[in-house]
Parts: sequence; C-alpha cells; structure tokens
Amino acid sequence: MKNFRKEIITILSIVFLTTTAACQTAKSSVVETDTKITKKKKRKKKKYKLPEIDLSHWKVTLPIGKPTEIEPPEIINYATNKTLMPFMYNDSVSGALVFYAYPSNATTANTKYSRTELREQMQPGSNNVNWTFKQGRELKGKLAVEDISKDSNGKYHKTIIMQIHGRLTNQQKELIGQKDNNAPPMLKIYWQNGKIRVKTKKLKSLSLTNTEILHETAWTDDEGHTFDEEVGFKKFTLEVKVSEGKMIVSLNNNEFKVYENIHMEKWGVFENYFKAGNYFQSRDKNSYAKVKYYELNITE
Repeated sequence: MKNFRKEIITILSIVFLTTTAACQTAKSSVVETDTKITKKKKRKKKKYKLPEIDLSHWKVTLPIGKPTEIEPPEIINYATNKTLMPFMYNDSVSGALVFYAYPSNATTANTKYSRTELREQMQPGSNNVNWTFKQGRELKGKLAVEDISKDSNGKYHKTIIMQIHGRLTNQQKELIGQKDNNAPPMLKIYWQNGKIRVKTKKLKSLSLTNTEILHETAWTDDEGHTFDEEVGFKKFTLEVKVSEGKMIVSLNNNEFKVYENIHMEKWGVFENYFKAGNYFQSRDKNSYAKVKYYELNITE
C-alpha cells in the first residue's frame, strides 16, 4: 500500500512539473511573438521628410490669374493653401518642395512664358528693399528636375531654375521715364537637355553713360556657358556668389564659372534680387515641368 501511494505521488509530481514547464514555454512563445510583431510594426513605420527651405522671405508667382502672386506670411502655409497646392507641394518621401509649371496666359511683363517661381523679398511682403553687388550676396540650392516634357522632335523642353534679376530704384525709374521698376536679369540658369547652362548680360556699348545703361535696351545676352557635367534627373547643387564687379556660379562645388569684367562692374548701378523655382520655357500644348528643391538658402 505504501509503495502504491509513493507511485501516485510521483506520477502527480511529474504531471505538475510537465504542466508548469509547458505553460512557461507557451508564455515565452507569446512574449517572443509579441516582440516580433512589435518589431515588424516598427519596421513598417514610414519616415516623412520635409524640405529645408525657409519661405519667410520669398513670394511666389503662379501660372494662373494675371498672374497670381502669394507673399509671406500666406506662402508659409503652402501645404494647406488650396491656391498653391496644385503648383507648390511637398514630396515627403524625398524631402523636397516641388514646383510644377505649364504654359498658360498668366505671364508677367516682357515674357511669353509662365512660371511657378520664388522671388526673394528681403523685407517680407515688399519688393522695394533689394541688394547691390557691392553689398554681396550668396544663393545656394540643392535641387533636381523630377520630370519635364519633350517637344515634337523628342527633345526635352528647358526651364530656368535660378536667376538674379535687376531692379530700378524709384529715383532711377523717374530719371529715365520708365513706368515700372523692371530691369534686365543679370543671370539666368537653365536646365537644358540634362545639363546646366548659364547666361548673363553684357553692354552693347561700353561708351554708354551711367544713365543710359539703366535702359533695358542697353544690354544684350552673352554667348552663354554650359557646364560639362550632365546632371540629368539627378540631385545637384548650384551656388551663386556675387561681390563688387564679380559673380561666381558653381555646380556641385566641382565646376566654376567666374565673371569678373567691365560688364559686371557697370552692372553695379542696379539693385537685385534672387529668383528660384520653375520658369518653364515652352508654349507647346500639354508641355510641363516639375522641379524639386531640397534646400534653398541665402547668405550675406
């Protein structure tokens, strides 16, 4: 009888220990499974990127209206502004600000092309405060052409991605009897066939007086310069530095074009401002361009 009781107790002990071990194994398995699920969830979590661009000193011109322009502080809320959203929006995957443009009748004076383009405003909301070459200034941008249409010959259209635009002071405007403050652009930087092309202005005659050179007709385009590197649709960096009588344009901090001549010296009579974005150079039906800016900074 005693032996029988011992056997029963032994069997019960074995059953208890087996059950306990099984429970612990099951709990451990559940914990491991939960951990794996949590890890999987963490892996699936997407990171959203935003462009590194402060718009508090920029206004934008759109390819709609007469044309429509939006200044600070309204431009800062571009992500929720219904007027801006079709033309200026975030690509949160790549962390870029996209500028979309197409040909329309919403053009500014002296051009047939439309744009989604930023215009520097040193004083937010005002076009009357600008800078001279003597004061010096620098614009640096990291950008890419995301997409652009082709013409009937299968060649890509072109677009202007950066500019330095001249401006007459009110006194200069009155001096030459001009209706507005518009002056020629000293610098235009194009994306053209996958390369970066730079064009500037030069005087038609060096014998013109300081008053005569205020007229837009006193200036003409130079022959232009195309950088060797083909950027295509890849990300690239452009930098423009100006100082008294001098302008340097660089691509990817590898190629440099230096302008230091009498034309740059004479240009010192004008005030200036930077422009950046997508000034689309086509009137073809159904044509378009999308330019992405990841970074855009101005320094003195």
